[in-house]
Amino acid sequence: MNMRVLYGAGPGDIDGYGTERLRAEFLIENLFVPGEIAFAYTHVDRMIVGGAVPRDAPISFGDGAEVGTPLFFTAREMGIANLGSNGAVTIDGKRFEVGNRDIVYVGRGAQEVVLESADSAQPAWFYMNSVPAGADIEHRLIRKDEAKPLELGDEKRANKRRLAMYIHPEVAPSCLLLMGITDLAPGSVWNTMPPHLHERRMEAYLYFDMASEDRVIHLMGRPDNTRHLIVANGDCVISPAWSIHMGSGTGPYAFVWGMTGENQAYNDVNPVPVETLR
Repeated sequence: MNMRVLYGAGPGDIDGYGTERLRAEFLIENLFVPGEIAFAYTHVDRMIVGGAVPRDAPISFGDGAEVGTPLFFTAREMGIANLGSNGAVTIDGKRFEVGNRDIVYVGRGAQEVVLESADSAQPAWFYMNSVPAGADIEHRLIRKDEAKPLELGDEKRANKRRLAMYIHPEVAPSCLLLMGITDLAPGSVWNTMPPHLHERRMEAYLYFDMASEDRVIHLMGRPDNTRHLIVANGDCVISPAWSIHMGSGTGPYAFVWGMTGENQAYNDVNPVPVETLR
């Protein structure tokens, strides 16, 4: 396991950031390396994001040295989304067979998690979000067809999309983690409209199902002081609570959203009129 650390920044800090510094603080690349597992720890609400692509052998983790506790899950919970081919997640001997776009919830207190692919030639892609937790909740598999869908947006405004809630009080409860997947309708390119803030929750965006030549232009920053990141397939953006988050793609894409904070109400947002953006 390797763990990158990001320290985050305040809204006033980004005035002095060039492209490379902005990317270093808010963009996580190279999460999905065949045969390896990678994590990034951000001090923005202490979320950890991770990626793993098991090939010929399973990949396991559970030691807490990198987070300062006896076990990784001594005081944490996690969602594990499979964005690739079929695989399995085993938690302390309990095995969950996971297909594409299934998500496994790992509760506080787990000792070991084992990730494996059903076919090394067509591996699973496991994407992970972990946040501090103060409650013991049972491990659970949430299949794609068990997620709660929300139809959002307008085809005429190129932002029609389907949001699926997986780890959410209405589907599978957690302590503080929310997690789901959003797909854009054919011909739509904008992933979040209207842009908004949620001061009580931070968010991580993992963009996937993109062609290698395509990019998402992800907008961030305060509404009156925006910046942008150019994002490729498999890249993750850390979005602090003070920042807007919206983006437009040059081709088809989807994204996994993960959130943490005191408020788990998905509609707990402050919309920002587009005409006020700068």
